[in-house]
Amino acid sequence: MTALRSARVRRTMLVKRAVAATMFAAALIGGTSPVLAEKRFFTIAAVEPKGSATTDKEPFPEAALPDGGGYVLRKPDAGSRWEVSTYIWMPSQIVVDQGDEVTLEFIGINGSSHPTTIRGIDKTIVVKRGTVTQVRFVADKAGVFQIECATHRPSMTAEIIVNARR
Repeated sequence: MTALRSARVRRTMLVKRAVAATMFAAALIGGTSPVLAEKRFFTIAAVEPKGSATTDKEPFPEAALPDGGGYVLRKPDAGSRWEVSTYIWMPSQIVVDQGDEVTLEFIGINGSSHPTTIRGIDKTIVVKRGTVTQVRFVADKAGVFQIECATHRPSMTAEIIVNARR
């Protein structure tokens, strides 16, 4: 009986160690440990990068840019200087985890007004130059959610990626 009992104790201890080692390894890689929600804060700027050239160095492009107000191509002036610009959100991609409390702080730098929608999160705002507009929400569903300025399509878009809770 003593030998049998001793074997059972050893087997029980081995099983407990194996279970503990498995749980530890899973926690290290995030397999079974709960994901804790975080408070996340992002600043998103409405910017207009520009570039220019003179026709003696670079010819004015013949192809038209896409419609929508997001791209601007100015013909050469009297000094033969031409300019191209685009409106963008910077950063253009934000990644959070499901359950996170998210604050987006939009700052209008270029462009007088940006009527903006965050699709799937059902938020609509107007970002104006020189002002800060905040949007707060809980990332309660996983997916990719588009941020779109109605005035400056197709370039002034961004996305919020919400990773699924593990």
